[in-house]
Amino acid sequence: MVETNEWQQEQARLNQVSDEIEAQLVTANKDFEQAHAETYAVETNYGANTSINTFEEDDAMETNAEIQQQRNIVARVTETEQIMAKMVTTLHSLQASPYFGRVDILEDGDPDTLYIGLASLQDDQGDFLINDWRAPISGIYYNGALGPVSYPTPMGDQKADLKKKRQYTIEGRHIINMFDTDVTIGDEMLQYALGQQNDATMHNIVATIQQEQNQIIRDTTSDLMVVQGVAGSGKTSAILQRIAFLLFHARENLNSDQIVLFSPNRLFSSYIADVLPSLGERNMRQVTMSEFLSARLQGLTVQTLFNQYEQDQERPQAIRQQLQQALESADLADALANYLTQLAAPEIAFVDVYFQGEVWFSKDDFVTYFKTLPTAYAMMDRIIQTKQHFLEVLQTQILDLRQADWVLDALNQLDDAEYHRLLDEDIDALVQADVNMDETVDQVATAYLKEVFQPLDDAIYNSQFIDIYQQFSDFLQYLARTEYAGIEQKWWMTKEQRFAHQLEQHAIDYEDVVPVLYLRDLMTGSGTNQFMQYVFVDEMQDYAMLQMLYLKHAFPYAKFTLLGDAEQALFRAVQTPESLMQAYQDAFQVKKHRLIKLNKSYRSTQQIMNFAKALLPDGADIQTFQRPGTKPQIRQVEASQVATTLADMVHQLQTTQKTIAILTKTQTQAETVSVDLTDQGIDHQLLDADDRSRQADILVMPIYLAKGLEFDAVIGYDVSQMNYPDTDSTGLLYTLASRAMHELMMISIGPVTQLINAVADTVDIID
Repeated sequence: MVETNEWQQEQARLNQVSDEIEAQLVTANKDFEQAHAETYAVETNYGANTSINTFEEDDAMETNAEIQQQRNIVARVTETEQIMAKMVTTLHSLQASPYFGRVDILEDGDPDTLYIGLASLQDDQGDFLINDWRAPISGIYYNGALGPVSYPTPMGDQKADLKKKRQYTIEGRHIINMFDTDVTIGDEMLQYALGQQNDATMHNIVATIQQEQNQIIRDTTSDLMVVQGVAGSGKTSAILQRIAFLLFHARENLNSDQIVLFSPNRLFSSYIADVLPSLGERNMRQVTMSEFLSARLQGLTVQTLFNQYEQDQERPQAIRQQLQQALESADLADALANYLTQLAAPEIAFVDVYFQGEVWFSKDDFVTYFKTLPTAYAMMDRIIQTKQHFLEVLQTQILDLRQADWVLDALNQLDDAEYHRLLDEDIDALVQADVNMDETVDQVATAYLKEVFQPLDDAIYNSQFIDIYQQFSDFLQYLARTEYAGIEQKWWMTKEQRFAHQLEQHAIDYEDVVPVLYLRDLMTGSGTNQFMQYVFVDEMQDYAMLQMLYLKHAFPYAKFTLLGDAEQALFRAVQTPESLMQAYQDAFQVKKHRLIKLNKSYRSTQQIMNFAKALLPDGADIQTFQRPGTKPQIRQVEASQVATTLADMVHQLQTTQKTIAILTKTQTQAETVSVDLTDQGIDHQLLDADDRSRQADILVMPIYLAKGLEFDAVIGYDVSQMNYPDTDSTGLLYTLASRAMHELMMISIGPVTQLINAVADTVDIID
């Protein structure tokens, strides 16, 4: 317990820091307003200050130089405005809660006191009033127990002696709570944080980062990190803090556009959207796997993982599941490579390329050129060379057309704004050297023709001279001939017919998407993003190994962080963390890899987590945070009683909890529940895979959409033997239970599943 006089001293210091923040905020607001006004003025005058004169060579050169100068000015003032806007945002965050931690250290005999917060703050003398939580020295707060510690510096590890570690709960200018601890984060602060009610978005956890989470956050060397975390272990929160740390650590060479996070669904993407901005960073790129794949197969409706799951629930077929597994296995990558090595020119699905309704390059053009290339070259190299050849042919055609009458007529019809735009597009070439009038006209004509022929250029660049869908049909026939994966020829031919039928409907099955993309990319050398530096994949256990291999192919120079919980594998067979790590290590072929296991769950009360982990064969390995609550409750009812029982549960929970989720096994069941609630006069929101945000406190959704989310209370719909008949349902029930923070209720239409009866001592069952 902190003494009264020391509390007063801490409050006095907080007042001084708050005064400094407010003073800097006044200055920052003024600087931002000035920067904003300057940006507006420069952008407004951009066009007016660069009048066009193309009739004299000197005037044309002067115009080009002025355009380049104006562009540089706009870029400079815009950057200044963005810097000032970020500073204002940061100061507002500090104003709300200046800091949350303090460490007293003895370094080379000199004592020092450091305060840790969301961002750094210096006074006018350059002294740090607050240290950014991501600074190297701040790692002491998260990792070090009292006694000898060290932290990284450019000159190597610096040793120190940690004398005191103090934690605060601060709201504005007031210290709400304060205590000393000799561990990372004291249970008192965790109890306070975890006891709060849930709302629509995730918050940052910088004040309560645990030591094992800090290992994830501050790792800068691993090429592949696999985080196996039990439900509620804070793995997703830790990953978001990791992104913020990486942006801080490598701020000279990394920006948020070079980081992508694959989210399990759109709802989750919205749920975590506020975390990085609250830490003063711009959000990374965020996408679901289905969105990523759909963007690469434009023009087709791509079946989602959830659609596939729902379809399999309604019409389970053993042979379909075997085909899915074969098409999603890592071995398929080898099958694709083998297929391409034996592919002859007549078997390549070359097609005509059209421009403005006419054949510009024919199928025979491509076949003829392709046959001239040495067969010793790899397929990809021959396709790339073919593409490059026809791009060069097109560029020659464009140059030959510059003086065509129809082109010169079109240029004469351009107004000043359009001419300026074309000139601006080619400005870098124009300002390099002495250009005369005729050359300037040629440059503008070239820019004009490039726009006219851009669709054709894109078609060739994107290798649309190959019908990749026809090629994939041929690949499926190849799999049939070889009876790949031990599946009879007739079933592969049935699959090929299904693929063709789906194409006619402008659709494609989920398991076909990555093989099609992989085939296209291996043939054409496309599909890679060399700009991305970090890739994060949440709920890794729900993705097939071929999908992971394709991500590695798509982002060849990125470092990967994969996180998930093997026990929440709803769409794949459960694998141990060690076997997953080995599989990824073999597939990714990286030098530095790391497996981190988070076995302690913080989200749910002890009673809820005792039930959830009892469902699992190895649940005893899960550690629970000691936060007391009530046992989960199950009501067994007849079908005619479901609607009123659900209503009773909702009304009961509303007296103490804010967010309530009713979780079902399928979307169809969710729709049934929604009708029942409507009939009972209960306002709620029914969610599906297309929803991006939570608009109500009472939500209805299938379990798979709730992954990664948490709620004050959860109602599990129909946990009966009929609905959850065997151990394949264990992951669903575990995921359902572990979404609840404070209370868990379930309803069973008829006899309760044996999966729950086997752990009946952890629940209260009411007939």
